[in-house]
Order: sequence, then structure tokens, then C-alpha cells
Amino acid sequence: MFDVIVSGAGPAGATAALVLARGGARVLLLDRATFPRDTFCGDTLNPGAVATLTRLGIEERLEPYALPIDGMIVSGERGVSVRGEYGRGVTGRAILRRDLDMAIVTAAGEAGARVEQGVLVRAPLVDTSGSSPRVRGVVIQGRDGGDVRIPAPLVIGADGRRSRLAHAFGLLRHPKRPRRWAVGAYFEDVAGLSRMGEMHVRRGCYIGVAPVPSGLTNVCIVTDDRRRLRDPQRLLEDVIRGDWLLAGRFRGASMVTPPVSTGPLAADCARPGVRGLLLAGDAAGFIDPMTGDGIHFAIRGGELAARAILSGATGAADLYEQLDRMRRRAFRAKWRFNRTLRRLVAVPSAVEAASIAASFAPGLLHRAIAYAGDVPAARAS
Repeated sequence: MFDVIVSGAGPAGATAALVLARGGARVLLLDRATFPRDTFCGDTLNPGAVATLTRLGIEERLEPYALPIDGMIVSGERGVSVRGEYGRGVTGRAILRRDLDMAIVTAAGEAGARVEQGVLVRAPLVDTSGSSPRVRGVVIQGRDGGDVRIPAPLVIGADGRRSRLAHAFGLLRHPKRPRRWAVGAYFEDVAGLSRMGEMHVRRGCYIGVAPVPSGLTNVCIVTDDRRRLRDPQRLLEDVIRGDWLLAGRFRGASMVTPPVSTGPLAADCARPGVRGLLLAGDAAGFIDPMTGDGIHFAIRGGELAARAILSGATGAADLYEQLDRMRRRAFRAKWRFNRTLRRLVAVPSAVEAASIAASFAPGLLHRAIAYAGDVPAARAS
């Protein structure tokens, strides 16, 4: 019998399993993939995420696979480009998600969590005998294709923004506006790279550029023009070729992986669980990645879900309410900040006004870069 089943072994689920196992809980960590696995991501950790991983004893495992990131370069429409360094020894990391995920999953297993890979969680195991439904485990796909029930008093759903567990209770939805899709690929021989991440905000899209280990460059374009997704390679090539800042730098570069697309990106969560079920990571809501702190939300959210269970401050039935309060205290200000930016880039005139403002008052953008990177939290840790 397990105390907690965690569905999803990405950064949120693996972190939750790690913290729970270290706290003495009997944990089963399930994922449909087999690790190491590749997944679509911007491949960067902001300073807040690095500080959290350091506190959890994970960051040193990443050193052989990571590059330091000293800050962000942000550019706008009117030739404005601002370089914002995190400063005072604070850095982020560029790391392939396959290496990040593998490091946390391995740490969770070493802490005592039972890790089962290649397992599809089909649905929550729901007890409807009481006054309100309660989750009491999960239903997985067995080797013969049939349903297998695995009971547990508590379940953490960290199975992504298409979470089967969250959707079973109608907790996740995609907002009508703004709706954006992402297309990304790896390039080699990109010129002008440095120890800085890059975000280039343009009319109708924004472009993330990040150097990653092995001499590759992660390029991700986020757009609200769904029609252009029919040919993702052409979308990437056209946007880069027509960009005032990137065209020259990519003239000698080549795309070395097929482009991957996903979306719609943003997902809103009504509340982070129900009786017997807590949500973490993208399953608890996803904000599209223009600030680059999505992995920090995931790691910290997984930790909070585990802390809620280990605290024992309330009955198990009310844990999702406790988690909701914890998440609001930890994330409320950043949620507002990210949603404001999300709305801003959806309005061309606002993007132009922001570019003009940045040219006259670059200090404002410097402070925004530091806040987006969770630099204050990293310095306080």
C-alpha cells in the first residue's frame, strides 16, 4: 500500500515524489514515458528555479549537463535591445529537459520512491459513496490493455496541461484569449551567442533563443496565428529570415532537428485539486513561457504539494484547499505579472509603446528581467 501516488514524472511530479520520500512517505511515481526522454521546452532554468533545486540538493547533479545563464537580452520592434544581467553571482542554467528530468527522477528513486516508467494513468480511482466524490487512487492501463486499479489515500496529478486527472473533474480549461501556439527546433552554428538567454518580442509573436550544451541553440517561436502552424519549418525560417536582429546571425546556421509544435499554451485551473487529489506543475495551470519561469513554477509547485501532504495540518479531504492557499502565497504576484505581459504582447500598439519606453528608460526593463527571473527569491534563499 502506498501513501501517495504521483502521476507524471516531469519536474513537478518528480520533485513532489522526492520531497515526499525524504519525508518518510511511501510513494509510487508513474509516467507513461521511459527516461531519459525528450520533451518540448525552452531548456532554461531561471535563478529562482536554480535556487530551489540547490536547496533540494539537485543542482549539483545538473552541473555536468548545464550551461550558466547570466541574464536576458530583450529586444523590441523598433531596434531596441536591452541586456539585463542577473548580477551579484546569481545565474540561471541552460539544460536539456531530458537531463533535468532524469536528474530529479533519479534523486526521487534514490530517496525511496518507487519509480514505474512506461505506465499510462488513464483516470482517477473515484469513490462516490460519500457526500462528495473522493479520489482513492488511479486507474492504469495494464499489460493486456485492460484497467488496473491502484489504491492510495492521496494522489498528486502532475501529468501536464492535458492532465487526465484534472480534466476528469473539469478543473482545467484553455482561456479564449489570448491563445498561442509554440514551434521550436534546435539549430547549430548560430552566431552571436553569449551566456545570456534571449527574448525578442515582435508583432504577432515572440522568439526565444537559448544556447544549450553540445553547441546547439534552442529556438522557440510563440504565435497566435494558428494558420502558420500548418508548415512549422517554414514558420521558423520565415520569422528568422525576416527579423532585423536575427537574420544575419542565422545566415550560416542550420536546423538540425525537425520542428515541434504544441498548443494552445495557456491553461487556467479552477483549483489545485479535489478531495484526495492535489495538482502540481502544468496540471495546476500553465502560463505561456515568455518569462521563462515555467519550470520554476513546476518545481516549486511540486514541492508545495508534497509539503501540504507532509504537514498534516488538516484532514486529507481538505488538503487541496490548503495547497490552494500555499500556492497563492507563493505565486500570486508572479501570476499577475505574467498575465499582464501575456495581454501586453497580444496588442501590437502596446508592444510598440513598450519598445519606445524601453529605449528611454531601460532601467524599467532591467527590473522586469530580474523579477521575471525570480532574482529576488534567488538572492533571499
